[in-house]
Amino acid sequence: MKVLEGIKVVDLSRVLAGPYCAQLLADFGADVIKIESPEGDENRRWPPMSPDGQSANFGSVNRGKRSLVLNLKNDGARAVLKDLAAKADVLIHSFLPDTAARLGISLEDLRAANPRLVVCTISGYGALGPLAEKRGYDLMVQAFGGAMSTTGIVDGPPIRCGVSFIDMSTGISCYGGVVTALLAREKTGLGTWVRGSLLETAVSLLGYHAVAWMQADVLPLPQGSGSWHLVPYQAFRCADGFMLAGAPNDGAWRRFCEALEWPELAADPRFAGNVARVEQRDTLIPMLEARFGQKPVAYWVERFEAGSVACSPLHTVDQVMTHPQVIANELRVQAAGADGTMQDLVGTPFKLAEGGGTAATAAPILGANTDAILTDTLGLPPGRIAELRASGAFSMG
Repeated sequence: MKVLEGIKVVDLSRVLAGPYCAQLLADFGADVIKIESPEGDENRRWPPMSPDGQSANFGSVNRGKRSLVLNLKNDGARAVLKDLAAKADVLIHSFLPDTAARLGISLEDLRAANPRLVVCTISGYGALGPLAEKRGYDLMVQAFGGAMSTTGIVDGPPIRCGVSFIDMSTGISCYGGVVTALLAREKTGLGTWVRGSLLETAVSLLGYHAVAWMQADVLPLPQGSGSWHLVPYQAFRCADGFMLAGAPNDGAWRRFCEALEWPELAADPRFAGNVARVEQRDTLIPMLEARFGQKPVAYWVERFEAGSVACSPLHTVDQVMTHPQVIANELRVQAAGADGTMQDLVGTPFKLAEGGGTAATAAPILGANTDAILTDTLGLPPGRIAELRASGAFSMG
């Protein structure tokens, strides 16, 4: 039995953050009903497409769910949504407050009808403050939330992180919030409001950068692949590619120099201590780059690993997803697609010794489970379903 088995989730969210939160709930056993408009979640149409014609983007955050199409402009469809919410344990949405109120799923409406319901809302810039109504996107919040000011190189253009880390981290954060709220419900008998946003995630991920400014008035500068407060700690070009290596303390610095076959560098007084190395960055880094460039990546990685020095080759995604360490930790998993073929997907970022695992089914075809959900979850008879269909509740009319 998975730990969230028996938990019913209504997922009204779109794109990445909310759907990823709901996917994690499904992975750990929850029954997740994904409600979409007749056009479907917009990322169903984003390339590239998998062999069965579905978006890989959509498939990455929607496994284990059942799909219900509702045209929420239709009175009957809104009534179905309210009935589902009344029977659910969790409801997730990313609507702006005015839109939620028009749909009849304001926080007040939902909790009045179902006091045990955990409502998770995900916004761009937070539920409070002057930007509460502003729509948010990962790229824009990378800029607004400060992360982009730390990437790239000094005096260079802004650089986006290549993964949608704010969206995905918001999904993980909201998963934690939802599970915390469910645990609290065991004590109080009542649900609560879990609010998450891209901005709150982005600012929390600033971590020591934010604290360094608040406590020491230090602003981080973009340092390419490195770190402004540690030297050496970055990528170095070798004879045939890049590797990353670092020495966060003096013991590691000595081992770093030994791995480079340059023990006398460790004794150089100019570079004694991390503070000195930071101050002498412009002198030291070119010296190290020249040394790394003399040998291929594999040569240096072998020496650095043997010397217990922090290092890594620069992997591409294909190299990561075929690495035995990734495979061993169940980060590449399979789930059954609608046509019965197995699809490769990314596993969960944490594991439980018992009750964990990955949902058995891949992302659903749009509307594939509409009739089944109305029948087994709401108990609607075939005649009522036919009436709803005729009224345009499941289509554009």
